[in-house]
Amino acid sequence: MNALELKYGCNPNQKPARIFRRDGGELPIRVLSGKPGYINFLDAFNGWQLVKELKEATGLPAAASFKHVSPAGAAVGLPLDHTLARIYWVDDMGELSPLACAYARARGADRMSSFGDFISLSDICDTDTAKIIKREVSDGVIAPGYEPEALSILKTKKNGNYTIIEIDPSYEPAPIETRDIFGITFEQGRNGIKIDKSCLYHIVTRNAQIPMAAQIDLLIALITLKYTQSNSVCYAKGGQAIGIGAGQQSRVHCTRLAGQKADNWRLRQHPRVLELPFIDGIRRADRDNAIDNYIGNEYMDVLADGAWQHIFREKPEVFPEEEKRAWLDQMEEVSLGSDAFFPFSDNIERARKSGVKYIAQPGGSVRDDAVIECCDRYDMAMAFTDFRLFHH
Repeated sequence: MNALELKYGCNPNQKPARIFRRDGGELPIRVLSGKPGYINFLDAFNGWQLVKELKEATGLPAAASFKHVSPAGAAVGLPLDHTLARIYWVDDMGELSPLACAYARARGADRMSSFGDFISLSDICDTDTAKIIKREVSDGVIAPGYEPEALSILKTKKNGNYTIIEIDPSYEPAPIETRDIFGITFEQGRNGIKIDKSCLYHIVTRNAQIPMAAQIDLLIALITLKYTQSNSVCYAKGGQAIGIGAGQQSRVHCTRLAGQKADNWRLRQHPRVLELPFIDGIRRADRDNAIDNYIGNEYMDVLADGAWQHIFREKPEVFPEEEKRAWLDQMEEVSLGSDAFFPFSDNIERARKSGVKYIAQPGGSVRDDAVIECCDRYDMAMAFTDFRLFHH
């Protein structure tokens, strides 16, 4: 098959729509179920590249949760502790496979953004991973293969219409890529830059110690950024992205947005949040929205209009701001990647509030000295990768 007709493009009025290879070659995918759309394939192909490169860089199974051509989460398959299993809603599933842990992490980092995601898996989808996917709201999945039982489970989603794509893991795209904008063809060399631990050797701060766990987190951040709409930064910890700030015009706004998401990830582990008295039978999406409101400033509105009675068995106490700050101040050993240089030290100041200790960025700003000085002030270790990762 060298072409596949789609229902429509980005919007229903954009017809006709299809995917095909300009060289006339076979498409490297098989659609096993469902009818994927234009945006589904944009998410699927970006996500597949991301997880394939994560697997190559770390040696661990990898997963990504994509929404609107940027990852909401990305992770490798490290085991989950009890608290993470609880906040990712998989604590009832027992010990999970490494691939299932990777997807639980990728989906769970920012559950609000991952709602209705497109999933990418580096390895053959196993039963554990399929069981997690089955219970979440998702548009589809791409993987290099599926175990028979896993495929049977996935085919029951959406009354048998769930999108399941199998990709040939040996496929390599042409070194030159093209796209048409406004009737004009753009051409460029594919971004084939290899991201591995050698990218972290140019350390420019007094603190030159980046432990192995932080190196893995920095690789996760950088590879995630390679497939995130720019400008973007990524906070990572414990084998996963915990905050991604995508598509912002200002670098510091990326840092703030991603930092807020990282803070939410940390606050969801607070005992107050873990012990929220939800009513029986509440839907996962409603529970996620309630937690987001509880952590944020919207909770007082919920209390005021009595809507809490539709969510909780009893009215929870307000989460005091000073208690939140004290909990966030305990977060440490966080890694931060940036797809382009930091033009001002305000990015470092914001990153520090979310526990950042290790940074990887291209360098090359006229204010590099000020940024390095700020890192030294807080004993952070920063590596210059010497390459930019813009993605549009």
